[in-house]
Formats: sequence, structure tokens, C-alpha cells
Amino acid sequence: MSKAVITGIGLVSPLGCDLQVCWDRLKQGYSGIRRVQAFDVTEYASKIAGEVVEFDADAFVPKKEQRRMDRYSILALGAAELAVRDAGLDTEAENGERMGCIVSSGIGGLQTLEEQHKNLLERGPKRCSPFMIPQMISNMGGGLIAIRYGLQGANYAIVSACASAAHSIGAAMRLIERGDADVMFSGGSEASVCPLGLGGFSSMRALSTRNDDPEHASRPFDAERDGFVIAEGAGVVIIESLEHAQRRGARIYCELAGFGETCDAYHMTAPMEDGGGAARAMTQAMHDAGLAPADIGYINAHGTSTPLNDKMETRAIKGALGEEAARKVMISSSKSMTGHLLGAAGGFETAVCALALHHGVLPPTMNYETPDPECDLDYIPNQARDIRVDACLSNSLGFGGHNACIAMRRMP
Repeated sequence: MSKAVITGIGLVSPLGCDLQVCWDRLKQGYSGIRRVQAFDVTEYASKIAGEVVEFDADAFVPKKEQRRMDRYSILALGAAELAVRDAGLDTEAENGERMGCIVSSGIGGLQTLEEQHKNLLERGPKRCSPFMIPQMISNMGGGLIAIRYGLQGANYAIVSACASAAHSIGAAMRLIERGDADVMFSGGSEASVCPLGLGGFSSMRALSTRNDDPEHASRPFDAERDGFVIAEGAGVVIIESLEHAQRRGARIYCELAGFGETCDAYHMTAPMEDGGGAARAMTQAMHDAGLAPADIGYINAHGTSTPLNDKMETRAIKGALGEEAARKVMISSSKSMTGHLLGAAGGFETAVCALALHHGVLPPTMNYETPDPECDLDYIPNQARDIRVDACLSNSLGFGGHNACIAMRRMP
């Protein structure tokens, strides 16, 4: 069985799009959360988001083509191109039949749906765009990436809400391990910071309303957390077999060593209270990787900053690792700086873990000020740590009870 390794990273995020800039800002605890600029939020309960503001779409997609794509697909193409450049991958020199793409979206083309529904109501059915359906569907981001780079192997999208990108990376890893592909593009993209997206999540009372202090609104594991902050962006990684990466002399960030996936089968939106489903996914990932709980040095938590998620995830970590190892492991939530990228979160956070293993730096959980008795582990509060760990986990949990966990190992 082949080993799967990450050789390229592309991020289009509220923290920036240049990989080094993004990584530096993560280490520094920089917040990409601001009052929403894309539309008027006066009437919304939550008025803040992690918007992508440093992305030049014209540099990645010609203007004419942009008119036929939803924003989520444009962000996906940008992240894919950045990942290709970072990997130093010449896709034209590769066998297209041995390359594939699993890049997903939890919601897909929500902005297109919103715009075209307005057209339908105001101008009639004949004024709906003929591109509406292909723009909307959640597989189109990956489909467009495949068209651009000639990826003729496996290509599909996995829709599991906020676990979508993590499930996609796990599936891509399996294809590499089985020898069914040499190269896979994988991750997720989301662009739901729009009136319909913000309105829907606000009505659920899932979002933070700390509107007067956006940079401190996302505060995972803190006792004063009041909800997550919606965000947009894309995270795509290039995954190769170890043999293929070594043959072309690629720089390797880390090994994708294990994957676990479970379902709570409990509630549409609320997590299982004892964290049992998430704990099983973590246990599966460790077992798949041949890792013991004591081997895990770092966990990039789902850490949404909602009252229920963070205490449940704390219980899940204790359930999976055992009390002793859970007390020793270092944990952080990138969402404290980016907000929640929804279906793209697992792509971004897998990249964070790869960078942490490669560089020997663990990013912080920002805005952790007031301890919560029910969240009593080491969340790397407010300051990054220069420390090398050999293995880590990345958790992604989604509405519907979907749990995904990726285990990663540092390359010697």
C-alpha cells in the first residue's frame, strides 16, 4: 500500500491568499474577521464575517469565464492554482489518467441561487441564466479544476456540511493508498457570506452577535463564546504517493497517515452530548495510522466557538485519547482567527496541520480569556508555540452528525 503525502498547499482565506503571509498571520494570532463589507447588514442579528478580501479573481480566472461561475468555484480554482505552484507540479507532464480531484463544498453556489431566484421573481423564468444549474451544484468547483489541469482520474464531491473537505481529503488519501492515483487535488471551497447565508445561519441563532468587537467574536473554548462567525474561502492540498513525490524531487510537508469517519445519528444540528461520535472518528484515525493516544502531540480542533460544540469536542478528545493523554495534548482552533469556512474548513485546517508539522510551530487559539470548567484542556491560548510534534489530528464535524478526523505524521 502506498503512503499518501501532502506536497502542495493553496489557501484563499480571510487571512490572505499568499501561503507565507497566511501562515505568518496564523502564528501571530491575526484576525481576519470584520464587519461584513459585501452587502448591507443593518437588519441582521450577526453583522460580522471572515471575508476573503485579498483575492484577485482576475489573476486566476478570465473575466468572461467568471460570469459563468459561482464565487465558490472561482475561489476553488484560485486555491488549486496556488497549490499547484506550491507543489512545483507540472500537470502537463503527468499522466492525466493517474490524477484526480475531490474538492467539495458544503453548500455550493448559494450566491448564484440567491441572484437567480431574484431574477425569477422580478423578471420571470425566461431571464434565469442557462448557467444557473452548473454554477450552483457542489461538484462544479472540482469539475472546473479537473478541466483546467486535465485530471482524468476520480472526480467527485462529498457533501457532508462542515465535514465536506475533510471527508474529501480522506477519500483522496484512500485512492493514493490503493494505488489508484499518483496525484490528487483535494479540499473544499465555500462562498456563503451573502444575504441568504448570513440570514439563514442568523435565524438558527448559531452565529456570534459580538458585532461591536469582530476580532474577538470567535473565541473557541472560552466561557464567553456565543456562536461561530461565518466565513468564506478555499483550501486545496496536492496529495501524492510517496514514491511519485520522491521521483520528482518534491518538497513533502507531511504524511496523511490515517482517517476516521462516523455519524452521531443523533440530531440534525446538535452534536451528541457525550462526544461519542467524534471520539470514535478520532479513534479510527489513530488506529488507521498505527498511532497510540500518547503519540498525538497536537489536535487542530473543529472548535467552532459555539456553546455546544466546544464542550462536546472536549469530551470527545478525552473519550478518544483517555484522560491522561488528553491532559498532555496541545489543541487549537484556527477558527478563532478565520471564522468558520463551513464546507472548506477541513481543507484549510488540514493545511494548517501540515504546516505545523513541517515548521515545528503550533498556532494558537485566540481570544481564550475566561476558562470554561467544561473545556479544561490545553488550548494553546493566545500565543503560538515553537515545538515540534510527530503526529497530529484534524477534526471536522458537520450538521447531520457527520464526523471526520484526519491523522497526519511528520516526515523524518
